[in-house]
Amino acid sequence: MASELREMYAADPEVAKVVDVARGLEGLRRQDGIHAAAVVITDRPLTDYLPVQRKPEAGQAPEDAAVVTQYEMNGVEELGLLKMDFLGLRNLDVISDTVVLVERSRGITLDMENLPLDDPATFAMLQEGDSMGVFQLEGGPMRALMRNLRPTSFDDIAALVALYRPGPMAANMHNDYADRKNGRKPVEYLHPDAAEILADTYGLMIFQESVMRIAQKFAGYSLAEADNLRKACGKKIREMIAKERQKFVAGCDAQGYGTDLGEQWFDIIEPFADYAFNKSHSYGYGLVAFQTAYLKANYPVEYSAALLTSVKTNLDKAASYLHDCRVHGIQVRVPDVNRSGSDFEPVVNDDGTGEILFGLSAVRNVGEGLVELIVAERDAGGPFADFYEFCERVDPSVLNKRAMESLAKAGGFDSMGHPRQGLLLVFEQIVERILARRRREAEGQFELFAATGPEVGSDAFDDARTVIPDTEFDKRQRLAFEREMLGLYVSDHPLMGAEVALRRRTDTNLSDLEGVEDGQVRLVGGLVTSLQRKWTRKGDLMAVFVLEDLQSSAEVMVFPRTMAAIGHVLEDDAVVVVKAKVDKRDDQPKLIALEIEQFDAMGAASMPVRIRLSANALSPTMLDHLKQVLAEHPGSSEVFCTLVRNGCFGCPRSSAWTHPPACWPNSVSCLVTTPSWRDDRGGHDRRRDPARCLPGLDFRSSICTTARVGVD
Repeated sequence: MASELREMYAADPEVAKVVDVARGLEGLRRQDGIHAAAVVITDRPLTDYLPVQRKPEAGQAPEDAAVVTQYEMNGVEELGLLKMDFLGLRNLDVISDTVVLVERSRGITLDMENLPLDDPATFAMLQEGDSMGVFQLEGGPMRALMRNLRPTSFDDIAALVALYRPGPMAANMHNDYADRKNGRKPVEYLHPDAAEILADTYGLMIFQESVMRIAQKFAGYSLAEADNLRKACGKKIREMIAKERQKFVAGCDAQGYGTDLGEQWFDIIEPFADYAFNKSHSYGYGLVAFQTAYLKANYPVEYSAALLTSVKTNLDKAASYLHDCRVHGIQVRVPDVNRSGSDFEPVVNDDGTGEILFGLSAVRNVGEGLVELIVAERDAGGPFADFYEFCERVDPSVLNKRAMESLAKAGGFDSMGHPRQGLLLVFEQIVERILARRRREAEGQFELFAATGPEVGSDAFDDARTVIPDTEFDKRQRLAFEREMLGLYVSDHPLMGAEVALRRRTDTNLSDLEGVEDGQVRLVGGLVTSLQRKWTRKGDLMAVFVLEDLQSSAEVMVFPRTMAAIGHVLEDDAVVVVKAKVDKRDDQPKLIALEIEQFDAMGAASMPVRIRLSANALSPTMLDHLKQVLAEHPGSSEVFCTLVRNGCFGCPRSSAWTHPPACWPNSVSCLVTTPSWRDDRGGHDRRRDPARCLPGLDFRSSICTTARVGVD
């Protein structure tokens, strides 16, 4: 092909012209984009300095589009123009909304600018890694880092923001900081003179300012030269970094520190080209992170309601936060025409616990305008007694078929005692009759006996009430309609009860896929939804579906070769475990299925937990730690402890129930098999007392609901 193209280029002037033009275009960007927060500021009209353009979004009129520069950011800076980033954070709205909700529900006015930065509840929460919904701290790897680091001060939070960046992580500073802070590693300095600069960060250079001060101290940089080094780090200009190395090392030598130390310092500095925060940025972000963490720790119901409202159009985020509410015992209720507002509303009890009401405006086919009419009538006349009174009182525009059907499917009338299926069977008939009568009354036509009371007027004549059948959907259909109307499973979830067993079979949650590198293979699990079977141009069958767990979802592609092997297990609402390759070429991570198997949640949940203990390493401390771990994580699975002696496992062919030791709690049964230890000569000694198999075992607290410990 290449030789043919060269021949055509040499023989045909038109081809040569096209190829020459293509060469000029090669390497240029194919499209432009808009920085999310950057604004260019000039003292005269922008067009005096650079060309501008309109950048309309899909379907947007050009005259309504934003005005953007035609030069990219580096070109703008080279012209000497001022470019500033103004970040508009969703979390700031969440904070202000939470403050309003707390004042409304508890009568407490929060001063967010003067929070106690040593709040025990906040730091206890962060030390547990319980930071879903906390600004900058909610990612899975970040939560793991917090559990490792165990922050105890505001400085630690600011450090977390700076540490979890490609630059510091490339030098393993995030793990070193955690280990040094908690005494697992000593605080070390490349040179004693660095202590005055890096003491507050345990000898680690985690901020851009740290780089600047080290450059001044050890390489003799001026402030301007140190700032140039900072810019190179901040702008990821690797070429400039490489030039700085020679200058930095020579400066260290001139200052009397030697070239070896200069090389060591610069080996740490160079990864900062990948990205490092300046200190002011870290502390600014750290303050917002602390404020959101404080609200979650101290006012979880109100904060969760504000958080859910902020992501009501982002179903993946909403699912994650909804699951977090379930984990913390905060019930999120389906929309209720008698209690819900437009957005998520917290209901707080006197003891601080509470629940959250799903917003009516989140229901499909129910807009803000209809919600305002419903709430206005409810505020004026009180709660609605039943569906009939609802239809009698609300504005007729609310009673359109799509809105009523959506509210019924979403559970909007559950609190009135109406089953969803029964109401869906007759709601149109009820609405039509009431609307017809209201139209007649609006025209001055009244029923002859209407004035005699409901006993005669309503029941005996044209307005007799239609009986709402007492029938309900099965759980699967009810949840399917709920998800169709709300985009989420709210009152329940098909995976509820199976999440622990599913977690044992997988290595990654769907919500953590963003932290996984492109091309890596992961084992994930969840519910199959939106399954589509397709045919390729070659006539081969493939499939695309959405895999959904309790926290998030991801699109999964099953190509023909894999489809031929496992296609038979794919069906809507099936619970599956998928071995897949992560594809991050698009904005949202996708999965390319390699293997798929159906997951038996009930069977997996009943599997026992087996723990192997070395008899040689057994000690009272180890047993105490085992007791603590099991007691803190109760469950329904049996626990079997296998004692290993001299590297051999005894394998008794018979076992017997014995009376548990006196120290064993009555609520826990004890299975002790007849010990069978293989000695060096291959024989067995069955004369040992079973109670001596676990010396020092004294489980005085309950381990699991029905725990058994087997000793082989």
